[in-house]
Amino acid sequence: MQIVFCGTGWFPIVDAIRARLPLGITLRTWDPSLPLAGQVEDADILLPSNARLDAAVIAAPRQLRLIQQPAVGTEGIDLAAARARSVPVCNAPGTNGQSVAEAALFLILALARRFPRASRAFTERSIGAPLGIELAGRTLGILGLGRSGAALARIAEALGMRILAARSTTSHEDILDLAARADVISIHCPLTPKTRGLVGEAFLARMKPGALLVNVARGPIVDRGALLHALETGKLGGAGLDVFWEEPWDPTDPLYRRDDVVVLPHVAGSTEEAFARIADIVAGNVKRLLQGEPLLHRIA
Repeated sequence: MQIVFCGTGWFPIVDAIRARLPLGITLRTWDPSLPLAGQVEDADILLPSNARLDAAVIAAPRQLRLIQQPAVGTEGIDLAAARARSVPVCNAPGTNGQSVAEAALFLILALARRFPRASRAFTERSIGAPLGIELAGRTLGILGLGRSGAALARIAEALGMRILAARSTTSHEDILDLAARADVISIHCPLTPKTRGLVGEAFLARMKPGALLVNVARGPIVDRGALLHALETGKLGGAGLDVFWEEPWDPTDPLYRRDDVVVLPHVAGSTEEAFARIADIVAGNVKRLLQGEPLLHRIA
């Protein structure tokens, strides 16, 4: 049996999955310099990760038996094409919520303590500056109250923050009201047609002057142009980003070099514990497929 990991990053997960697979199963990565469809013709199982699995890629394998996402998001998979070919699609939910929540907290703290400026001040031997802000008593607005959003809410409450949250059922006007009341916004919702560009000009205009924005969900949920304008005009106090509009990103992009921006290389869900949980689900479904048992976390 041949398994192909189609991602362009998060390669430690490949080793974690490989270590859990039955003997006789080959797991390899693809060469992103070549078309994906031409490299999966012998694949029995595809692990999409952040690759786009369109109809052509799904049609390419001669004997495709499973598409197993080693993550939660499936927006890059053509589910209709998979259904048309009767190929089951599964994901790995509930695996990295705590990891993502802790990364969001890291970004919030880094913004609150002006980390880019503090790092430069250390190099310059400047003592006691810049001034940061305390989070206790401030209001955190969370967009998306799934596992990571709910975990962040528990952590932030322990710090003394007040919590506001928006769910998928929250009206747009109530979301704008949340923006107006929060000192910090953290984004945890999936990318859907409804959430694409959700944090745009109107949302940012309603935010408090000097408020902080963190995105650990998907880049396009935030309108890049509106974000840059809010930073340049001083409307926002800072932005913390673990996800981007294009990946891989351009590290020389002036946006990512600003003193009021803190960036991580899409590692919010990348912990030993989260990868172990993901690998358990992926390898478990491979074994279930071999044994003819029902698959876990099937979405198509």
